[in-house]
Amino acid sequence: MESEKEQKNSRFKRVCVFCGSSSGKRDIYGDAAIELAQELVARRLDLVYGGGSIGLMGLVSQAVHCGGGHVLGIIPRALMGKEKTGESIGEVKAVADMHERKAEMARHSDCFIALPGGYGTLEELLEVITWAQLGIHDKPVGLLNVDGFYNYLLTFIDKAVDDGFIKPSQRHIFVSAPNAKELVQKLEEYIPVKDGVIPQAKWEVEQKPVGFNALHAEIAL
Repeated sequence: MESEKEQKNSRFKRVCVFCGSSSGKRDIYGDAAIELAQELVARRLDLVYGGGSIGLMGLVSQAVHCGGGHVLGIIPRALMGKEKTGESIGEVKAVADMHERKAEMARHSDCFIALPGGYGTLEELLEVITWAQLGIHDKPVGLLNVDGFYNYLLTFIDKAVDDGFIKPSQRHIFVSAPNAKELVQKLEEYIPVKDGVIPQAKWEVEQKPVGFNALHAEIAL
């Protein structure tokens, strides 16, 4: 009955989780991925993720799928052999490249959560934060700051605010928490930062380099 109540009150239907194809060297990261998956299942929220079935990607997707949640994995065709092993979990959507992957993940999601990860996770996270800063979307973004994993990133952002590269109000354009339950609750309560963004922005790339998929934000997001 409690999960039904949580689902009824939730702002979201689908949550995008950014995470790596590695599990890291410490068990705490895998535990956090499973904890997050269990929180999504408890709230009956579907998962959108990068489509891999190894590392933290595999742990979070398997746990959501085993818990009865719908899983949508979006992965570039060129990475399917390298990034995914074993049987596919849930629904898998193949796309042309990394740009289309990110646009599709954003289009299918109501909010974003970053687990610990490497370059790819960081790049995906910072891109959706930048989109929020520019007014391309107003979907909540959250960091699962497992055992202080993102502390140095948060310190960097504070430094950028202090030195005038980020507006103080936009320091709060995303939220962070040390555990899944607290983070999801913060995302539920998040109020979009409007200061300095372009209202009702319509983003369109008219001339694009070869291999780049234009992002029509008014449609995709």
